[in-house]
Amino acid sequence: MIALSLAEIAEIVGGQSYDIPDPAVRITGPVVIDSREVTPGSLFAAFAGEQVDGHDYAVRAVEAGAAAVLAARPVGVPAIVVDDVQTALGALARTVVERLGTDVVALTGSAGKTSTKDLIAQVLQRHAPTVWTPGSLNNEIGLPLTALRASDETQHLVLEMGARGIGHIRYLTGLTPPRIGLVLNVGSAHIGEFGGREQIAQAKGELVESLPPAEKGGVAVLNADDPLVRAMATRTHARVTLFGEGDDADVRAENVRLTENGQPSFRLHTPTGCSDVTLRLYGEHHVSNALAAAAVAHELGMPVQEIATALSEAGSLSRWRMEVTERPDGVTIVNDAYNANPESMRAALRALAAMGRAAQAQGGRTWAVLGKMAELGDASLAEHDAVGRLAVRLNVSKLVAVGDREASWLQLGAYNEGSWGEESVHVSDARAAVDLLRRELRPGDVVLVKASRSVGLERVAQALLDSESEVSGR
Repeated sequence: MIALSLAEIAEIVGGQSYDIPDPAVRITGPVVIDSREVTPGSLFAAFAGEQVDGHDYAVRAVEAGAAAVLAARPVGVPAIVVDDVQTALGALARTVVERLGTDVVALTGSAGKTSTKDLIAQVLQRHAPTVWTPGSLNNEIGLPLTALRASDETQHLVLEMGARGIGHIRYLTGLTPPRIGLVLNVGSAHIGEFGGREQIAQAKGELVESLPPAEKGGVAVLNADDPLVRAMATRTHARVTLFGEGDDADVRAENVRLTENGQPSFRLHTPTGCSDVTLRLYGEHHVSNALAAAAVAHELGMPVQEIATALSEAGSLSRWRMEVTERPDGVTIVNDAYNANPESMRAALRALAAMGRAAQAQGGRTWAVLGKMAELGDASLAEHDAVGRLAVRLNVSKLVAVGDREASWLQLGAYNEGSWGEESVHVSDARAAVDLLRRELRPGDVVLVKASRSVGLERVAQALLDSESEVSGR
């Protein structure tokens, strides 16, 4: 963060100073909400959560080097006390971004946000100093924390924005107004909370509504292959750039294919030229993510060859998202257990099928270890059934459905599509899945592990990579 004095911060957030001997002291470190992350010169923001109250760690934070605490009550150490810490954090982020004048790129979508954000960050980093959202810190707290990592050197600020209801993205764009807004897709993630895809589209489109008009540099980057996203062009005064695989997309892919390892390769077309790309990521769904990143980079002035090179060299920056590891015995584990929705589940299964073709030719098998997709509401049974059926249609060798009711629906879909015997099996929990896999896996097998975050199937992937790892029940 740019170095602000405690007096300046108190004025920005409308707070009252307590136990601050020198208001001229400047914050020279990061703003953090975990006392374990404090470094000298930090500002520690104390949030009162359901299980942990950050105010209880205020003394520890100052002892670790924090210059002060942003708090909702006096804490006995230097503090700026405000009515609401979240609101104050947002006001501080908004002021810092405005003073820096950094180009803000914001993105949203039902699936692929974090992977695309990681691609954009790696591409833009080659162009100029860039700060981006770590992991999936894309909410009312994570977004301002990311923005406050920007400094005088930062030219690009890439922010992922999540939404669980109408108005959420509008709030986030008010904290860090973007100049470039990217919408990836409108899918079924959180459909149980929103009530339908049209409501999801309404929420995601708040991003393009927030953009400045074209004459002031606003750019909406929209997925031409998603009708609900493409229709958002009518909701913005910004200039519209389309990406996709259709001929009318401004940034598009041609000759898309998968390598024998399941990595996408294609010819990238932009308004300024063409270049070949072969991604290090796995699965054809990453083509759309790469095109989105290329469109943003093009709008920020990068030449096509530099974009293509950066995309071809980019990897996955966030954990448990198609994280591919080959064990010494030749078994490949694909840990995509961070989260799941119908669209990402289908994409992961297709990636598994592509990765498994070479393995199956050598006698290896593909395993889909799948769990519940949360927050699907009334569509849950049909969506889980459809995923089970797709696993059979893609000729996945073995389906292991992990968990309770939703897992039984996964297996039922596979059974009804034509699975029989031990091609699909339903197990109660992660421990049972690991026990089964440890008995059955053999060299050359490829194992995909995927479910919603609440299921915790990353424990299965980790246990398969660590022969001594134990899996606790959940």
